[in-house]
Amino acid sequence: MRILVTGATGNVGRLVVDELLALGATGVRALTVNPGKAALPSGVEVARGFVGRPSTLAPALEGVDRMYLAPVIETNAEVCRMAAAAGVRRIVDLAGAKGDHWQAIEDGVEACGVPYVHLEPGEFMPNAGLWAPQIRAGDVVRDGYGSAVNAPIALEDIAAVAARCLLEDGHEGRSYELTGPEPLTRRRRVELIGEALGRQLTYVDLPHDEFVRQLEQPMGEYAAWYADGMRQLAANPQRAVPTVAELTGRRATTFAQWARDHRKLFVP
Repeated sequence: MRILVTGATGNVGRLVVDELLALGATGVRALTVNPGKAALPSGVEVARGFVGRPSTLAPALEGVDRMYLAPVIETNAEVCRMAAAAGVRRIVDLAGAKGDHWQAIEDGVEACGVPYVHLEPGEFMPNAGLWAPQIRAGDVVRDGYGSAVNAPIALEDIAAVAARCLLEDGHEGRSYELTGPEPLTRRRRVELIGEALGRQLTYVDLPHDEFVRQLEQPMGEYAAWYADGMRQLAANPQRAVPTVAELTGRRATTFAQWARDHRKLFVP
């Protein structure tokens, strides 16, 4: 069985490669824009290409049985049609909550007719990196919607689920909501980062418009979308679901653990 991992040097795709190898997978093909700099593990076949440029994908799709699909909305439908024509028999896609910005990913996968597994993670734990410049500069974090509650997920846990959905049978046609193990306010997440650093951090809530302006530098056009999402979570907290533990046999990573493991991100 040959498995193509697209976005194989991206934040999630690279971890999917590692998880597949840890589970004993062979025939792993990794798609990357620059094979020479990819530094992928030995035993992984490296293919040049990018899902954002479908014209580069035909050689990478040859002989592929299953594919992990990184999310690129603009070209997603075309890539899925190419995968179907090439004989791919399962697509595991990374999308998001149904009906939101990433719905086009799932729609494109389903339209191509290939059996699918949808992965629907909530906010990624590394989004806390938005606070890193402020934490490196001092003990005050100016942010928005400190009472917004969600259950952010570690990228390693997304990759662990993706690898199992690529290798195991019985997942076809399923949509898996993925979260971390506990719902937390944004304020509490900042506190946990402080605890990991041995510091006391103060959280200051910003008005919505000021929050959007602050987000525009790191997030660009997605700033208003992200702030609106936080406003919704303040009114409608996200619950934590046990999917990661159920599919992997281990508890999902806690935010406190993630903060300890990534202390260097917040250190001057």
